[in-house]
Amino acid sequence: MTPPLPGNSDSALLSTEQPSTQHPHLDGYRTVELVRALTEDQQQAAQAVAQAEAQIVRAVDLAYQRLHAGLGRLVYVGAGTSGRLGVLDGVELLPTFSWPPERLLTLIAGGNRAMFQAAEGAEDDEALAETDMQAAQLTPHDVVIALAASGTTPYALACVRLARQAGALTIGVTNNSGSPLADSVDAPIELDTGPEIISGSTRLKAGTAQKIALNTLSSSLMVRLGKVYGNLMVDLMATNAKLRRRAVRLTQHATGSSEAQALAALKQADMQVKTAVVMLRGKLNVEDARARLAAAGGHTRVALNEKTKPGNT
Repeated sequence: MTPPLPGNSDSALLSTEQPSTQHPHLDGYRTVELVRALTEDQQQAAQAVAQAEAQIVRAVDLAYQRLHAGLGRLVYVGAGTSGRLGVLDGVELLPTFSWPPERLLTLIAGGNRAMFQAAEGAEDDEALAETDMQAAQLTPHDVVIALAASGTTPYALACVRLARQAGALTIGVTNNSGSPLADSVDAPIELDTGPEIISGSTRLKAGTAQKIALNTLSSSLMVRLGKVYGNLMVDLMATNAKLRRRAVRLTQHATGSSEAQALAALKQADMQVKTAVVMLRGKLNVEDARARLAAAGGHTRVALNEKTKPGNT
């Protein structure tokens, strides 16, 4: 007997599962027509994210409330493409914003192997979700971001249920409005991308929309948490030659200093850009610059007693 679909996830009701009516003869297209059809369809992903702006704003504000005290973790959970996108967004926070690795957890159904080899059956395993969430030892300080294009994935739904029991904030990113995932989280982000040009392949514009939404969500959160000065990435980790060169350029741009001055300050500051910026702009030694940043909660502008200019809204 064929097992029933999980939850109330009748695939006939999911917009992401509907056959596209726009390109029923896709397999007969010339290459130029095929590429054009696919690129034009992907543009709808950005539109879907823009339409979810208010939901993303709410998610950022709620997450900031949990994380700004320096205690909570960002926890990404998902399966398949959605899970991989969550892992990608999470791991990039360390080099980009020096997000502490102990404050990040990425969970994908099927474990690390599922990043490189499809483990689609794992998405139905609620027991696996329970094991993963028990190991996570969630607290009310944590923020759980669950991703599922369908909004019906049992692994993601079970993770959300257990996260809420632990008191964690739950954010759900889905491509179907009114889905079980959207209904079960504290802050739903519903990206209505509709049917896929290759029917059911949510690695296409549904995945693109999730990537844009995650970029927007996590980057906005990092800005709120003081990881950016102006629009400069001053909390990066300069762990290779390219990033060290970038650190020098960022320090120069933020302070108007010469390359030699920027490099000298960075060396004293252990290649920490924001510390070097506070040193040069505030005419401080490295110890005083670090003390200023600590007192300011890591916000460079606050450490320099500079007023915030109005945003471009």
